[in-house]
Amino acid sequence: MSQGDQAFRKHDPKGRWAEMTYGGALSFLRRPYSRDLANVDVAVWGVPFDSAVTYRPGCRLGPRAIRAASVQLAELKAFPFGFDPFDHLAVVDWGDVMLDPHHPETVAPMIEAQAAGIIASGAKSLALGGDHFIAWPLLKAHAAAHGPLALIQFDAHGDLWPDDPDRIDHGTMMGRAIAEGIVDPAASTQIGIRTYHDSDMGLEILSAPWIHRNGVEAALDVAVARAGARPVYVSFDIDVLDPAFAPGTGTPVPGGLASWQALEILRGLASLDLVGLDVVEVSPPFDVSEITAIAGATVAHDWLCLLAERKGAARRPVGRL
Repeated sequence: MSQGDQAFRKHDPKGRWAEMTYGGALSFLRRPYSRDLANVDVAVWGVPFDSAVTYRPGCRLGPRAIRAASVQLAELKAFPFGFDPFDHLAVVDWGDVMLDPHHPETVAPMIEAQAAGIIASGAKSLALGGDHFIAWPLLKAHAAAHGPLALIQFDAHGDLWPDDPDRIDHGTMMGRAIAEGIVDPAASTQIGIRTYHDSDMGLEILSAPWIHRNGVEAALDVAVARAGARPVYVSFDIDVLDPAFAPGTGTPVPGGLASWQALEILRGLASLDLVGLDVVEVSPPFDVSEITAIAGATVAHDWLCLLAERKGAARRPVGRL
């Protein structure tokens, strides 16, 4: 019987088998584990690092939790898309990058090298964090391949606080990326921000209250127009969601987006040249009934669906959307 445990039994990175949601070997969306990236469209990989947090730790366990929370998303055709993304995309779970927490100066180079290897293979990188500091080496690797990036950052925090070159901090790396020319601020947008910074550094900042007042479509109009034809990197900090929708995170801030708002904005990015994604700051020790991990898994799943659309998948919605 060729069903079940496809994480290690299935060798084709496209398609999928039937699987018990409550059993079987876990991988992200039940994708086969593989480090062979020949003819692979997307490599999903974990970055279990949280030594840069400034409040509550635990997101080093995020990749494991997001994989476990993805089981139901691997069961049915995607909502609201109405297709199976793996009819169109070859996706593998690469596993987790090996990091040495006892030599913190090696962490960023190891992450950057791993991302660069995935990109060089022709696959896109979908990284599961880990704290938000990991976005800096990920952005470096993507910019080396694509040039300065348009960044769409979902976050409660702009991560633009004062920095220095030796700092390992999940609140300064976006400012560093702009200063280093990795991110083009004129093409970039931050979504859901609700903490204060002295400067926007040239970014368009759509605060959570602004989105509550003006709506999803207005946010999309801004983000899509600014990105234009640039290569777009999406960095999704789960604390963009209100703590009611994402309690399992390190620096929760009230007044955030609802899950539906963030997902609707993400689902509206299909026209853009999406080159990479990270989903970060899922901290399972503070989660409740997998609420946060399920949200993170859904973000990653829906980004894959956007890529499937670029490969020819057509939305087939049922009912009023």
